[in-house]
Amino acid sequence: MNTSQSIHQDVPGGVPLKMWTRGVPVEDSAMRQLTNAARLPVVFHHIAAMPDVHYGIGATVGSVIPTLKAIIPAAVGVDIGCGMMAAKTTLRAEDLPDNLGPLRSAIERAVPHGRRPGARDPGAWGTPPEAITTAWATLAPDFQELCRDHPQLEKTRHVQHLGTLGTGNHFIEVCLDEEGAVWFMLHSGSRGVGNAIGNRFIELAKEDAQRHQAHLPDEDLAYLEEGSRYFGDYVRAVGWAQRYAALNRTLVMQRVIDAVRTVIAKDFQSHVEAVNCHHNYVSRERHFDQDVWLTRKGAVSARPGELGIIPGSMGARSYIVRGKGHPESFHSCSHGAGRTMSRTEAKRQFTLADHRAATQGVECRQDKDVLDETPAAYKDIDAVMAAQSELVEVVHTLKQVVCVKG
Repeated sequence: MNTSQSIHQDVPGGVPLKMWTRGVPVEDSAMRQLTNAARLPVVFHHIAAMPDVHYGIGATVGSVIPTLKAIIPAAVGVDIGCGMMAAKTTLRAEDLPDNLGPLRSAIERAVPHGRRPGARDPGAWGTPPEAITTAWATLAPDFQELCRDHPQLEKTRHVQHLGTLGTGNHFIEVCLDEEGAVWFMLHSGSRGVGNAIGNRFIELAKEDAQRHQAHLPDEDLAYLEEGSRYFGDYVRAVGWAQRYAALNRTLVMQRVIDAVRTVIAKDFQSHVEAVNCHHNYVSRERHFDQDVWLTRKGAVSARPGELGIIPGSMGARSYIVRGKGHPESFHSCSHGAGRTMSRTEAKRQFTLADHRAATQGVECRQDKDVLDETPAAYKDIDAVMAAQSELVEVVHTLKQVVCVKG
């Protein structure tokens, strides 16, 4: 008898799906993607779908895919190592100023982010600060080695993007937990260089598939097999991009802390508790007595006792969680609420008045360019959390009071 929260679905000609989606909607296009991936010959045992699962490019966002002696670059995606960082401080709610506008402005000045009309790349450094160039020096040798074989990577703004936020759903928040403690939280990844690495190897995998992989259900599911020409290069490149992403979040967090100190005079400690986790990545792991390449696309590692971050949308709660190590989820949980509609559809459906009502009480952007990130474009975070209660336990509940959007 299956007592799991998961929904088991057999896939003819493929491995089963196990989905933690009770009480949350799953679009037909996402189901088609999951089914396509399940039919790949390199996929092992089953595919796990998290409650925030939704349609993505190539593979479904919110899916966990174990593969044998192969990796699917499009399943890892182009925002390699994208993830979250959160830091609890010794500040209390009463230490925050009544007017949070200057606090948001200080953070926006400190961290390059977003796009503005007429600006070539406002989300990048013109001249990177010394702390950024010093940090880059730790990544540079391995990067130059990658560029010897893939020189197009050298053309990216790898140094200028280090310590920056990005665009879209990337964000920085000041939050309060259930006891009134102040947290800083952010969402960012490997920026332009990770995008270039992802796209480069997705195309190489497609070229390989034309020669060796017949009848792929979707060309974006092309995979690189161990021993093939570019497999080793991809493993090195994706590992480097994941290091870049983790370091990027660390550097952004330090910029945020320094910015807050310019507004709040009270001295405070900033890393009372801290979490830095990927949710778009691949790693070598052992599951069901087999060594596999485990790709989490929009999913967080949730091994027993491991801390993770599950953010809600703008205006919704976020959660610091502790993993329960559920074997059938491959020790994973969701990475957020998950979209219910495309960005274009969100901008079509919702008005500025809708967005302002949904983000009431949060110091944040309230213009037409963030309508695609309005809370109603996402699933209900409470339903998402309820659907995965056997995967994680909630340690802290966070509510944002300041939100800086890319």
